[in-house]
Amino acid sequence: MSDRYDVVIIGAGPGGYVAGIRAGQLGLKAAVVERADVGGVCLNWGCIPTKALLKNAEVANLVQNDARKFGVEFEDVHVNWAPAVKRSQRVKRRLVKGVEFLLKKYEAELVRGEGRLTSPNTVDVSPDGRVLEAENIVIATGSHARLLPGMEADGERIIVSRHAVELDSVPEKLLIMGAGAVGMEFAYVYNAYGTEVTVIEMLPGVLPLEDPEVTGVVAKAFTRSGIKLHTGTRVEDHEVTDDGVKLTAVNEDGGEVQFEGDQLLVAIGRAPNTESLGLEDVGVETKRGFVETNRILQTNVGSLYAVGDVAGAPMLAHKAMHEGVAVVEHLAGMDAHAPDATFIPSCTYCIPQVASVGMTQEQAEEAGYEVEVGRIPFQAIGKALAIDEREGFVKTIVDRRYGEILGAHIVGPDATEMIHEFALARRAELTPHEIIATVHAHPTLHEAVHEVALASIGSPIHA
Repeated sequence: MSDRYDVVIIGAGPGGYVAGIRAGQLGLKAAVVERADVGGVCLNWGCIPTKALLKNAEVANLVQNDARKFGVEFEDVHVNWAPAVKRSQRVKRRLVKGVEFLLKKYEAELVRGEGRLTSPNTVDVSPDGRVLEAENIVIATGSHARLLPGMEADGERIIVSRHAVELDSVPEKLLIMGAGAVGMEFAYVYNAYGTEVTVIEMLPGVLPLEDPEVTGVVAKAFTRSGIKLHTGTRVEDHEVTDDGVKLTAVNEDGGEVQFEGDQLLVAIGRAPNTESLGLEDVGVETKRGFVETNRILQTNVGSLYAVGDVAGAPMLAHKAMHEGVAVVEHLAGMDAHAPDATFIPSCTYCIPQVASVGMTQEQAEEAGYEVEVGRIPFQAIGKALAIDEREGFVKTIVDRRYGEILGAHIVGPDATEMIHEFALARRAELTPHEIIATVHAHPTLHEAVHEVALASIGSPIHA
């Protein structure tokens, strides 16, 4: 005997739980299947606990290195890792309970177990053997950390992000493979707590998906703080020893390089969780493990949809949430509004922060645009000087012909908060002139957005 629903969602990560909540709000009978804690990697092992740790690291850096310039002096400073982890776990647990409450509030049933497709309209849940039948099914099973072939994350010598957020103590020497957002955020955190951090990146620069001018600022800041950066360096082999981990790599000149550390954090990307879903049995098309979808996130099997990491890049929680809402609203007969990837902001929360939306200057020029580039350093902004956050800049890429804002890039204080004005501008097809005509409060960091809009038409006031 099966239980019947309007929609069954497999996975209660950011895409899945948001889809369940929205389904309930729209009067759809929904079930959300989850084998672990609701919230997925983002809430339990990624976005939320890491941001809590990053705040602790920022405070640790302030009291150890910068407090004196604010007239605050300490004689004997100790930074303690254990309370930072406890605080991050407290935040996580509170949010997990909040999500569970919201699912219950909107009558989306939370089904504990592992879901597997047995037909285009049925999901078997193990271990209890329940069969859930639905008019439509949403696959929201997320992703897991990618490892090199032959590499195993044992949680002791070789770790991934889910281990790094709750280590009992900080290592003396930490190797980090990968200088994307995850690798750079953990590099900042562990460096603040006294770990000797070495970051190894195969591509030519850190944060390789970001604007090279932006990443140059981050690289200089990290190097000043004592973090060792080895870009253009490809790891060829690894060895786990009694004392730690050894890596053999090849640098950009073709020379062999050896690295040794107490632990290795692998942060080289993520792979979709599709291996045990039964996709092949029901004929769902995949590419490199990711579920193939159309504009409204529908698979080639009409009753099946996919959202979030499992549906491909960009693998971001906010993208998953937006997709979860879009699919359910489509199923409820509303207009679908699946996001265009070029409108989705990308954020890295280390210090200095990095945020961007749309094209880099190089991408715009390669696409054939003639561009105007606006650039305003934070040192030209009064609020940035007042709070002693002068490092970095705001940069815009504007189509010279039509004035369209093709891309925006920020490195510096509150970059991850400031990017949304540009995301809205792109979505609404605004030009720099609309930003210029908008009064920005003084003194604020957001004045840099106003100034860079002026700079993009050649008339900045404060630079």
